[in-house]
Amino acid sequence: MAGVRFEALSKSYPGRGGADRVEVIRDLSLSIEDGEFLVLVGPSGCGKSTLLRLMAGLETPSGGEILVGQQAVTRLRPARRNVAMVFQSYALYPHLSVRDNLAFGLRRSHRRNAIEQLQDQLHRSTNKLPRMLRVRSEREADVEHRVLEVARALELDQLLDRRPKELSGGQKQRVALGRAMARQPAVFLMDEPLSNLDAKLRGSTRTRIVELQRQLGTTTLYVTHDQVEAMTMGHRIAVLNQGRLQQLGTPMELYRWPSNLFVAQFIGSPPMNVLPVKVGRSQTLQLGDRRVSVEGPLAEAIAGLEGRQLNGGIRPENLRVAPATNRNLQADVSHSEVLGNEQLITCRLLDGGHLVQVRADPGLKAIAGERLHLDADPRGWRLFDDAGDAIPMAPTSSERDETPVLPDLH
Repeated sequence: MAGVRFEALSKSYPGRGGADRVEVIRDLSLSIEDGEFLVLVGPSGCGKSTLLRLMAGLETPSGGEILVGQQAVTRLRPARRNVAMVFQSYALYPHLSVRDNLAFGLRRSHRRNAIEQLQDQLHRSTNKLPRMLRVRSEREADVEHRVLEVARALELDQLLDRRPKELSGGQKQRVALGRAMARQPAVFLMDEPLSNLDAKLRGSTRTRIVELQRQLGTTTLYVTHDQVEAMTMGHRIAVLNQGRLQQLGTPMELYRWPSNLFVAQFIGSPPMNVLPVKVGRSQTLQLGDRRVSVEGPLAEAIAGLEGRQLNGGIRPENLRVAPATNRNLQADVSHSEVLGNEQLITCRLLDGGHLVQVRADPGLKAIAGERLHLDADPRGWRLFDDAGDAIPMAPTSSERDETPVLPDLH
C-alpha cells in the first residue's frame, strides 16, 4: 500500500486555431494518505478526470511530479505505476467471459515468454479434461485462485462464464471493480463508477465499495458529481474549480466551514443560501431593514467589522419556520417539495426579495403565496468577503469534525 502526492502538478492543452493554451490543472499540490479514500468533486471541466488520467499515466503532465509512496511515477509507463482504474463506462471486453475479464490484468501484469504463454494456454484449454490429460501451470493456477477469491467477495462466482452482454448494469460495475481489485494495486482510481446505475443500485454499490475499501485498505481516489457519494464515501473531500484546489477536508468540515463561496454553494444539497448583509452593532447582522443576532465563533470574528458589507451564508436547516415576532424574517412561499422525511420550501424574503430554501417538517402546510416567518440560527451564519473568501473563524471543539478514521490493516 502507498500514499499519493501531487507536487505543483499542471496540465495544459494547445488552444484551437492558435489560441492560448488551455490550463486544466493549475499548480496543484495534494497529499493522500496511505489507505485513505479521497473524493474529488467539482463542476464539469474542473480537472477531476484529468487528474485521474495523469495519475494513471494516460496523460502526461505539463509540469510537476506525481509520487506513489516515495517513488516518482511521473515518467513511468502506465503498466509500471501499480494503479488500477475503474471507468464510468465499465470498459469490459465484450468477447471475454466474466472470468477472463477479471483475470485480464493479472495475466498482463507479468511478462511471459512464448513457451510460458503456450503452457498457460494449454492449462486453460485442458482444465476440464481428466486430471492425467491436463497441462499444469502454476501461474494460471494462481490467477484462477485470485479470480475466484475476488468473484466470491463481489458475489460474481455464479456469473463467471457469462459475457458482459448477459449482465445487468450493477453486475457489469462489479466486474469492473473486481478487475481492478484482482491486481491488488497500490492505488485505486475510480472515475464516476456509479453514474450509469439507477438510484437503488447506486446506493447498494456505494455501500459495497466503501466496505471493500475498508477491508482492503487501498488508497483510493474517487471522482463524482453526486453529493451523497461525496458526503458519505470519502474520509476527505477535495474540491476543485478551474484546475485549482479550493478546499481539502472531511465532509463535515467542508459543509460547516467552507473556505469560500464556491465551496459553500457547491457542497450541500440544496446549497447554502447566500444573502447580502451588513455587520451591525452588538453582534448583529443587518439584512435589509431587519437585524439578526449571531453567536459563537462568528460573534468574535465580526468584532471590529461594524458597517462592512459582506455575503452571509446560512444552510436551509438553519432557517426555521417560527411564530411571528419582530426579529424574525418574513417571507412568501414560492413552492415546496415534500420528500417524505422532510420538506424543502423555497420562499422569497420581504427584505431584499431574495429567494431562500428552508428545510421543514413534511407535515407543515406550505401553500404558494402564503407568508411565513423564519427564525435564523444565530450560530448558523457564515460570512464571506467581496472576493468570496470566508471571514476566518475558529470553530469550537464541539463544532470541529473528528479526524477521519482510516482502515485498520493490522
